[in-house]
Amino acid sequence: MCTYYNIIITWALYYLFSSFQDPLPWENCNNTWNTPNCTNHPTHNNYSSTASQEFFKYKMLQQTSGVEETGALRWELFLILILAWIVIYLCIFKGVKSTGKVVYFTALFPYIILVSLLINNVQLPGASEGIYFFIVPEWEKLLSLEVWVNAAAQIFNSIGIGFGCLLAMSSYNSFNNNVLKDTLTIAIINSLTSILAGFVIFSAFGYMSHLQGIPVSNLAVDGPGLVFVVYPQAFANMPLSQLWAVMFFFMLLCLGLDSEFAMVEVMVTSLMDEYYQHHIKVFKRKEFLVLAVCGVALLLGIPCVMQVGIYVFQLMDHYTAIVSIMFLAFFEVIATCWSYGVKRLSANLEEMTGKKANIFFRLCWLIVDPVLITAILIFSIIQFKPARYENYVFPSWAQGVGWVIALASIIWIPLGAIHTLWVLPGSFMQKLKLSITPYALNEKSKMPYYERGGIGYPDIAVISTSISLPEKPPTHTYF
Repeated sequence: MCTYYNIIITWALYYLFSSFQDPLPWENCNNTWNTPNCTNHPTHNNYSSTASQEFFKYKMLQQTSGVEETGALRWELFLILILAWIVIYLCIFKGVKSTGKVVYFTALFPYIILVSLLINNVQLPGASEGIYFFIVPEWEKLLSLEVWVNAAAQIFNSIGIGFGCLLAMSSYNSFNNNVLKDTLTIAIINSLTSILAGFVIFSAFGYMSHLQGIPVSNLAVDGPGLVFVVYPQAFANMPLSQLWAVMFFFMLLCLGLDSEFAMVEVMVTSLMDEYYQHHIKVFKRKEFLVLAVCGVALLLGIPCVMQVGIYVFQLMDHYTAIVSIMFLAFFEVIATCWSYGVKRLSANLEEMTGKKANIFFRLCWLIVDPVLITAILIFSIIQFKPARYENYVFPSWAQGVGWVIALASIIWIPLGAIHTLWVLPGSFMQKLKLSITPYALNEKSKMPYYERGGIGYPDIAVISTSISLPEKPPTHTYF
């Protein structure tokens, strides 16, 4: 996901640089890349396209007709991709301390822009219609499984459930950190931010609906089209359009950087924890390991900045952010709640905070979480649809490549289970029982992880403590 998510930052930078032009390059159809079918406003004609659509498709992406046609490398996007990875590296190469300082700005400044956009948008004609469309529910939609699966996928992606970001960042906390307070704060702020962003987006939709005389429902799109087609089109019709465009895409850049910081930090933290001695021997310094991770991710992202890039991006996003994460989260929940067990979790929480988990959390861990994640996984399988981009459906071989991408994350769980059953002693039933017992693979399992010399597996990644032991890196460990 690190490899293709930075493409969004690349696109945001491209639009940010383009926003300084007067007029905005997607404001009208008087450009060299526009086709005879270009219109300044959306119509019901399937053969026409708006100026913002053509800027995204023919100017920035210069996309081919399908995944079968690779096209050439988009050098502008490639250079911006390099710039994006340079920014990422400079913000994280010193570790979480430097990242934390950057995030103070990149996480808080977008709220200033969101509030500014909202104040501007609600004053536009038709904004109330868009807000009404946003806040008035269509109750019959609650009966659709697809709505619940998409809602779960949105929460998974917005909070980062299952991606390892929260665990990697929390591993640097003090041992007695109030994990409950942090968890509730993250969940509440995430939902409130989504609601705030909804008001900003749909107030702009209402304004566009007013200008074009079409229902708000006809404007709603999914995928990158919302951010890079529909919203730029709204800016083109606003007073001070360049100012709002620059603010919006700078906000998008900040939000993208926040997510990318976390995902790259997962990679670096995992590699440092598991193979510290090997990496220090090869790279000498952590900064060089971070550089290697960023460099490899840059190379793997090159297909996404070719003319076929939008199809590669959509294929990877579909099979990574939707398919893989549901499977991974399912096994994480089962392993933590049932194999590790509610009693151990409660004991860990009491050791760290001085208070046991209340009955609500114990019931959630024991029953609610496993049931919910199982239902979401089943519904995801039932509602699964092959990857597509707009009206283009990927061919069978491309769908097969997508499943290979998904399996690149999923396959290690069954392989790990087979390996565990293979190396454990005893009959098959004894092996099976031991395989779901914590610490069974480690004869010194009763000792703390750092006393085992880094051998075996951390007990559980719920919280962490900073330690400073000679010749026993890394400088933090999971409990």
